[in-house]
Amino acid sequence: MSPLLMGITVFVLAAFVGFEVISKVPPTLHTPLMSGANAISGITIIGALASAGLGVEPLAQILGFLAVVTATINVVGGFLVTDRMLEMFRSRRDRKSQRK
Repeated sequence: MSPLLMGITVFVLAAFVGFEVISKVPPTLHTPLMSGANAISGITIIGALASAGLGVEPLAQILGFLAVVTATINVVGGFLVTDRMLEMFRSRRDRKSQRK
């Protein structure tokens, strides 16, 4: 089996398993799990940087770059969602004093 075909197979299986796992999580747990996913996405960024930097073939560099971009979007989005969730738990008085 060629390395490209094996990589595509792993990607498709990971996407399928990830979708199945996330779809089984109750909505009340999605935001707390996002915080933990940020750490995993940080590791993904490191792997993607290594893939983009060490890629000999142009396809490996392009896929590594796309992995860096998408993992970065995931980390930033996760922090924004977590911040919004924490904002809901602050009292109104605390919210007004932070805006000033």
